Amino acid sequence: MKWTIKEIKEKLSIITEPNDVFIEQLKNDERKGVQNLVKRWYREQEQRVLKHKKFIQMTDYEQKYQKEGYENIAGIDEVGRGPLAGPVIAAAVILPIGFYLPGLDDSKKLSEKKREEFYAEICDKAIAIGIGSVENNEIDRINIYEATKKAMLSAVLQLKPQPDFLLIDAVPLETPYPSESIIKGDGLSVSIAAASIVAKVIRDRLLKDYDLEYPEYGFAHNAGYGTKEHLDAIESCGITPIHRKSFSPIKEYLVKKQKV
Repeated sequence: MKWTIKEIKEKLSIITEPNDVFIEQLKNDERKGVQNLVKRWYREQEQRVLKHKKFIQMTDYEQKYQKEGYENIAGIDEVGRGPLAGPVIAAAVILPIGFYLPGLDDSKKLSEKKREEFYAEICDKAIAIGIGSVENNEIDRINIYEATKKAMLSAVLQLKPQPDFLLIDAVPLETPYPSESIIKGDGLSVSIAAASIVAKVIRDRLLKDYDLEYPEYGFAHNAGYGTKEHLDAIESCGITPIHRKSFSPIKEYLVKKQKV
């Protein structure tokens, strides 16, 4: 029996074992389209293995503290320290033991589509999620570092059930809970990576809402960062109520305006 290309695609989509009889049969099929499908299948399996391996590596911190008796381990991360506009947002996420989401990584390394997909999965499976937000005016008042810590602490306090251990991306926090701060933790811990994705998706959605209110600045695609489009809009239209006045080049822009 000679399978059609469409039928082969459908069968390959459910095969994961390289020694499957069907794969061996396809190797003898001289059609170029079939051989291309086989090559693509092997590449996809290689990627699947790599994603599985990385995910397991990213559970090292969680497994370490689970062995010490901690159960509700929360990952904490923030998004929005660098933009010129909008809040800094932090998320705290407690994942269940056995949670598996291959491909999970630092939110900055994922496409928007993949982040949204993972966000839905995390929200569905997480034991608890907390969100903290500090607006631009408070960022200007207390500085971005203090605002980041405040957003993170707020996210932790919202967790129900409460965590018994915290894995934090880089920033040391004073909390009632034992913790470890991990440099570049969003690429080393599944809990922190999950928090990174939750915070990123929530903030990006918020900036898209702001884009409807202030369309000249491109917030829907620059998330408040200082792109050329954004900087040009500041020069031509001025700043909005969500801009951070303590950040360069907005601070310099305001000084210049005062002199005019």
